[in-house]
Amino acid sequence: MGRWLALAGVSGLIAIAIGAFGTHILAGRLAPTALSWIATGTGYQMTHSLALLAVALLSRERLGRSQTVELAGWCFVVGIVLFCGSLYILALTGAGPVAWLTPIGGAAFMLGWAALARQGFILWRQS
Repeated sequence: MGRWLALAGVSGLIAIAIGAFGTHILAGRLAPTALSWIATGTGYQMTHSLALLAVALLSRERLGRSQTVELAGWCFVVGIVLFCGSLYILALTGAGPVAWLTPIGGAAFMLGWAALARQGFILWRQS
């Protein structure tokens, strides 16, 4: 539980810090498209920080401790790094070559949600 709770907290903190930086410091300095990328990144990062919190809570429970829940957590972390990170880099530097990481991060997010759904179906079937 501790690992997932720590990752959720750090990720949420970073999402808020980047969002504030983009809104208060970079507004007027970056193109609207770049600010949109930051907003998209922080929205997805915060959503998946909360998903990591769910993984932390699930991992406390006997029925939630599984490889599927672990997979979901790691997929959310990979998605945050690749999807959100690539959007932040793209917005701040314009480095187009990192754009290919964005859909890989999005696929990691989807796999994470699929893993949580799988665990939910397993628990539902057992009840």
